[in-house]
Order: sequence, then C-alpha cells, then structure tokens
Amino acid sequence: MKRTAPSRVRPTEVLAQLQAAARKGDRTALALAVDRMRTLAYSPRHWEKYLLLLTHPLARLVDLLVIKQGEKIARQKGWARPKRQPAPGRRAKPAGGRGKKPSGRRQATTAQVQPSLFPDLG
Repeated sequence: MKRTAPSRVRPTEVLAQLQAAARKGDRTALALAVDRMRTLAYSPRHWEKYLLLLTHPLARLVDLLVIKQGEKIARQKGWARPKRQPAPGRRAKPAGGRGKKPSGRRQATTAQVQPSLFPDLG
C-alpha cells in the first residue's frame, strides 16, 4: 500500500507569512498564508495542525474573516465549548426568545383612524 506524503504546510511558516503581511502590508504573503490555511482547514487529515495554528491571534482573525472553518471543525470533533451559564442572581430568558410575538397587523381603533383627505367623496 502506498503511503501519502506528509503535508508540507507548516504552521510556523504560515504564521511567519501572516506576520510579514501584517507588518509590511504584503498582499502576496497574505495570499500565500490564506491559501495554506485553507489547505489545512479543508482536509480532515490536517485539522489538528489547523486548530493548533488557530491559537495565534492573527491566524484566528484570518479564520474568522476569510476561512470560517475553525468553529465548524471544533464542533465536528466534539470540541465545542459548553453553553454559558447565566450569571448568579439573574433569571434565564425563556426558551422561546423575547417572549410573546405580536400577532399580525393591529386593528385601528376609532381614535386612531386618520381623517379623510377628501371629505366630499366619502
């Protein structure tokens, strides 16, 4: 059976390119870094490396703005954060959201009826 070659994308190189792009405004370095991050993010084989890469703030920012895969991968692997507990002393909101929904269009009351602009026609 043929072995697959290891990934040649190294998180340290990606971070170096992101830092160069941030420091110098180098669009080429940013494009290369985003391309390599996509390579790691879109292949399940490399998710571990990608999630380690996301510990860096620049990589997390690129993921949030461009790739949007980090949360999806974490959720698929079962690494999603637990739901936040409400602060002590505060009531939890009802599960339905904001409460009672307004039902359709309101009926105008007699005091709210707008007078006719053409009294002779009415």
